[in-house]
Amino acid sequence: MPTSAEFALTPEMMREIIMDHNANPRHKRKSGDESALTAHSSSVNCIDDIDVYLSFSPEGKVKDACWDGVSCAITTASSDILCDLLIGKTREEALSIIGEYMKMIHEEPYDASKLEEALAFANTSKQAARIHCATIAFDAFKGLLEKGKSNG
Repeated sequence: MPTSAEFALTPEMMREIIMDHNANPRHKRKSGDESALTAHSSSVNCIDDIDVYLSFSPEGKVKDACWDGVSCAITTASSDILCDLLIGKTREEALSIIGEYMKMIHEEPYDASKLEEALAFANTSKQAARIHCATIAFDAFKGLLEKGKSNG
């Protein structure tokens, strides 16, 4: 249902992206920035229990996004991919990316051009039990971005 040009990811490519980020997460660590915004999120239906960290440059762009904790493969991969997508973006751009991802997850029209590797989760809605796993970090980062926006 993307509104932009269809991105052709085969199920095998989707699985490979998810497994790569699960086995080799690039952003799984605590933030070293004392000024980083942080949020905790967990799940009652899965092992997920994570903290997310977000810091901004003086220009207002995401300088660093990372996460740490215990998580299943879907949460690990989606959290890690989201960090890739957020770094270097303004709050508004980051919120837009999260919005497009949530539209995709809930089978609404979305802009695939903003999602890059996050498109690997396009079929998540077909596995209802995995929706929370695929969105836990997105919800937490969205809260931080909205908090940061309201605080200036």
